[in-house]
Amino acid sequence: MTEVLSSSSQGVSDAREPEYPMSRGRCPFDPPPELERRLHDEPVSRVRIWDGSEPWLFTRYEDVRALLRDARVSADTDLPGYPPQSPGVAARRKRAKAFISMDDPEHASQRRMLTADFMVKKMERLRPRIQKIVDELIDDMLAGPKPADLVQAFALPLPSLVICELLGVPYEDRALFHRLSKVLVSQEATPQQSLDAVEELLAYLSRLVEQKLTDPGDDVLSRLATEQVATGTMTADDVAAMGQLLLVAGHETTANMIALGTVALLEHPEQLDLVRDGDAPLVANAVEELLRYLTIVHTGRRRVALEDMEVAGRRIRKGEGLIAASDVANRDAEAFPDPDKLDVTRKARHHVAFGYGVHQCLGQPLARVELQVVYSTLYRRIPTLKLAAPLAELDFKNDMLVYGVHSLPVTW
Repeated sequence: MTEVLSSSSQGVSDAREPEYPMSRGRCPFDPPPELERRLHDEPVSRVRIWDGSEPWLFTRYEDVRALLRDARVSADTDLPGYPPQSPGVAARRKRAKAFISMDDPEHASQRRMLTADFMVKKMERLRPRIQKIVDELIDDMLAGPKPADLVQAFALPLPSLVICELLGVPYEDRALFHRLSKVLVSQEATPQQSLDAVEELLAYLSRLVEQKLTDPGDDVLSRLATEQVATGTMTADDVAAMGQLLLVAGHETTANMIALGTVALLEHPEQLDLVRDGDAPLVANAVEELLRYLTIVHTGRRRVALEDMEVAGRRIRKGEGLIAASDVANRDAEAFPDPDKLDVTRKARHHVAFGYGVHQCLGQPLARVELQVVYSTLYRRIPTLKLAAPLAELDFKNDMLVYGVHSLPVTW
């Protein structure tokens, strides 16, 4: 065991370890079969990633939560041994490091600058505006041709418009950040492609921050410009890096949950009926269950050990990479009885789809409101909504950091 640990920590590949991420099985909603096997048979084990290193993979719900709240592990992407998702991700994070890739106190300091902007009460005040956007997008889709691509007509525009208004990014520039976001969340982008994309987006956002110094509005970037940049606490580039994280994460994740959640419900018509006819508490419950069931952040939460430690009976050495597989952890029967069943009446809010611990998703209150409005409106207003292509022909995002569908042809 000592030899294996030592060689793995130096990045020496052992062909016996399977590659991660793993291929999904026949059901596009389920985690890879090998992940589920490990959940039951080898809850803490080695895997091999793109750079040949062999980080530890954690699959059980309780182990994942324990790892993500453990002060002995780090989210700092600059530390030796940290297991990046891809060569492109590694390159762009060295260029633009956001607070999710930092440890406290730097992480806490930057996160506190944004906490008030994403408080539950503030997000609830956005509900009428989100409802208006949802209804207008549905009106436009119903007035347009059939079949329609639900991604382009509805799932992508909604969170894009909302996060643009919140941050103070002109929505008319959406083609630019949609194009760049696709590169930034791609597992297949080269380091140069990722660097080019992040440079272009940072330059755009830096110019925007500079404009807001002299002409601020009622938005997040204006507040950061006047409170942080104008006082010399942060540079325009620092705020741009923060804005990049919020802009990309703020629309990519929700857009994929809208589209993939719709596919899942259409494939489970009895659950769709419950959502369509349900009251607000049931819809809120359905959102949590769909977040658990689908877990679209499907390449694991990445960490690195800060010291030698023992976790779940395994000896972890300082500098070894760690991956918390939240997708399969959300299918752990110890936490969710009958976990492979989609049940919108299940109490599932304790899922780890948003992560866990100090680094859990800052924007989850916004995502919840958006999804609640969507799921309570779309299927009620279009009760005959159905797929316009067989499930087997849909192009699922196995090549992206955030899982979903590239397009979703629907009709009614």
